[in-house]
Amino acid sequence: MEGASSIAKRMHLSELLIGFTIVAFGTSMPELVVNIISNIDGYNDVVFGNIIGSNIFNTFAILGISGLIYPITVQQNTIWKEIPFSFGITLIFFVLVNDIMFFGSETNETGRIDGFILILLFSVFMYYLFRYLRKDFHNSDEGIKEFSNTKSISFIVLGIILLGAGGQLVVYNAVKIAHYFQVSEKLIGLTAISAGTSLPELATSVIAAFKKRPDIAIGNVIGSNIFNITLVLGITSLMHPVAYDSILNIDINVLLGGTLLLFVFMFTLTVKKLDRWEAALLSVLFIAYMIYLFIRK
Repeated sequence: MEGASSIAKRMHLSELLIGFTIVAFGTSMPELVVNIISNIDGYNDVVFGNIIGSNIFNTFAILGISGLIYPITVQQNTIWKEIPFSFGITLIFFVLVNDIMFFGSETNETGRIDGFILILLFSVFMYYLFRYLRKDFHNSDEGIKEFSNTKSISFIVLGIILLGAGGQLVVYNAVKIAHYFQVSEKLIGLTAISAGTSLPELATSVIAAFKKRPDIAIGNVIGSNIFNITLVLGITSLMHPVAYDSILNIDINVLLGGTLLLFVFMFTLTVKKLDRWEAALLSVLFIAYMIYLFIRK
């Protein structure tokens, strides 16, 4: 967080851009590692459960907790462009995995063509970020410590390594416990693994909330959601086709609903801000979703 803010200040870049790129990319690394390993080992439900579960965790739990700590002010561009882009990406994801429903195929899966489409969408998003969010004249440098580029990058790299290692440690032990209780791969992916791989996002956004850096908090969450679907699933699908179980459509709808609810919250209570009451509702909805998952199994 300190390293990313310092880079933003030294290069006169928007903290929102840093949140959407460096921070979001770094915190999405555990999802990428887990998905590559799961794809190689043939754990298809873990691949999709990890992505969908992580994005649900980001949207409901992380924004909920961060907003309870400090209300998150959201910029105009994020409300009208990045949040709708995240919603649109999720809709495209829904179409791509439901081959039987939309294309009359015999099976549901994401193949190399789907992977190419997702990577292309990732490239479009990155172009948009650096084209339109490079400068942010509403960004405040007050209270940001400025370090050398080497030190700032070292902070970022070290933070990613430590957060990623911590996330993987949680995942490893969670999977062992889940296997011991003989629960499904879907439940493992949607709960233990997705929560474990989302620990970097949680730590980063919570720290950003404590330091009153809302742009990094919101950028990290929305950016990670987009990265998980476009980059993580894109790379995974390019490696090897991944079979999809349509029961997960329910969970994708939960994610779509959460993204839409976040958009609506920008126009309720305090405009352009995720207030504490709204953050509390996101947290309660996440708990309700977790209860539902364990009932559904």
